Amino acid sequence: MKKNSLNQSIPWWLWACRIFVGLLFIFSGLIKINDPLGFSYKLQEYFAVFHITFLNGLALAISILLCSLEITLGFALLIGVRGVKIAWGLLLLIIFFAFLTFYSAFFHVVQTCGCFGDAIVLTPWQSFSKDLFLLLLILVLFANRKNITPVFVHKIGDRFLIGAAVVSVWMCLYTYNFLPVIDFLPYNIGANIPDEMKTLPGAQPDQYEITYQLKNKKTGEHKTMTNTEYLKSNIWKDNNWQVIGDPVSRMVKKGYTPKIQDLSISDAQGNNYTKELFANPFYNLIIVATNLNETDEDAINSLNATVINLAQNYNTRTILLTSSSAQSASAFAKSHKLMFEIFYADEVPLKEMVRANPGILLVKNGTIINKWHYHTVPNLDQVTKEYFQH
Repeated sequence: MKKNSLNQSIPWWLWACRIFVGLLFIFSGLIKINDPLGFSYKLQEYFAVFHITFLNGLALAISILLCSLEITLGFALLIGVRGVKIAWGLLLLIIFFAFLTFYSAFFHVVQTCGCFGDAIVLTPWQSFSKDLFLLLLILVLFANRKNITPVFVHKIGDRFLIGAAVVSVWMCLYTYNFLPVIDFLPYNIGANIPDEMKTLPGAQPDQYEITYQLKNKKTGEHKTMTNTEYLKSNIWKDNNWQVIGDPVSRMVKKGYTPKIQDLSISDAQGNNYTKELFANPFYNLIIVATNLNETDEDAINSLNATVINLAQNYNTRTILLTSSSAQSASAFAKSHKLMFEIFYADEVPLKEMVRANPGILLVKNGTIINKWHYHTVPNLDQVTKEYFQH
């Protein structure tokens, strides 16, 4: 038995549960807080699954709330402040998360839950198993919620709790406005985009098993066979057997997949420019504005002025990447008198490139030299001194 600062005895196993669950919730929350915009994209995937896309506009606010709540609950559990209410909060939250991960796994919908952001990617069943284990520990805490005694006196504990909540929200707002502190995405600084798109020599792809439902036209007999059994048995040579329904494909072994799989850049006519753009041996700027209807227009105007100067003095090529339609992009460029080329890509890789709309990448030979949120773009003098005046 251990004693807390208020001289109340606490069983060691209750302390073990408190520490493990508390630290895990804090860790999970910190990973999400590092990229609240990315977590909001994951929430929008769930909204689409449950046909509640009217909540998309609130996705970021909900993301910040959940991230902050995880850290606050975990910290509160560690210091034992308001133990009964915290136990209720943990129980309700883990039931909610377990439902989402089970639904994703069972119905094959959202294929990565976002539990640990892009830092640790879990399959739906791995996520659900993790939530079940946590649920068991939290049930132990819930059953002993009156024994979750505080480490500090009531007033001090409450102040720490409020402080943890405030710091959590502040961290969310900081990373949202100034990019993640640690970039776990494939388009991080130093990454070479063409290399990240390559499949390694000798790498094995995903392996799938196909299951067929067969019926004998003469006898009416039914059989279920895998593609391997189907070929080995030579049953396909017998015209009496026919495949009924659609074959079912199942992954049996995960193979190698490149970090960047779905990036394809084209012009308004559909011509592919992916290789050409990343083969440029000189510094070039890529402005990523995923949705031009939602981009910060003041930032675009400011970038346009910088681009004009860089083009005149250093012959720098600048492109705008967007997932908006060519018609919308053309009208946007005309109204803002943009002085850079416009190319198009799917919104998924664009959201991964930089968590900002617009965001800016400085690229050379396909390697990302630096990247900025539009709030943190250096001024023209800083850019020229650091990258162009050598």
